[in-house]
Amino acid sequence: MADFRVGTGFDAHALVEGVPLVLGGVEVPYPRGLAGHSDGDVLAHALTDALLGAAGLEDIGALFPSGDPRWKGASSLHLLAEAWRSVREHGWELANADCVLIGEEPRLAPHRDAMRAALSRAIDVDPALVAVRATTTDGLGFTGRGDGLAAQAVALLRR
Repeated sequence: MADFRVGTGFDAHALVEGVPLVLGGVEVPYPRGLAGHSDGDVLAHALTDALLGAAGLEDIGALFPSGDPRWKGASSLHLLAEAWRSVREHGWELANADCVLIGEEPRLAPHRDAMRAALSRAIDVDPALVAVRATTTDGLGFTGRGDGLAAQAVALLRR
């Protein structure tokens, strides 16, 4: 009988001038990017925490602390791949993951397939196992005002 575990992840970062916007490992043309110690990729960060949580491991902040200069400007796909390696070492494989970007803009649809491919490549799984979607908050809160973006993810692991 298979053993299943579910994990959730959430991340949010402010939008700022002068940095590229990276979402799901894809640079998206937009006048502002996400502030962060790494590249600020909220989709990759949320997925990383969902995977780690499902495996019962420490969170992204414990593995890659923002005070550690090694992670300054790091690719979030690299962090995701490193976390996934630890999840796999503990005997888990991905059943599926669902990642949702929360923000009014930019529009995700033109980049969704590239994000799905980049995230699934980072964890070496079939892209059909990783969903990438988006929603708005209808103008409410920091994402609705355009001050930042957020993401949440759910991952189901099995062994």
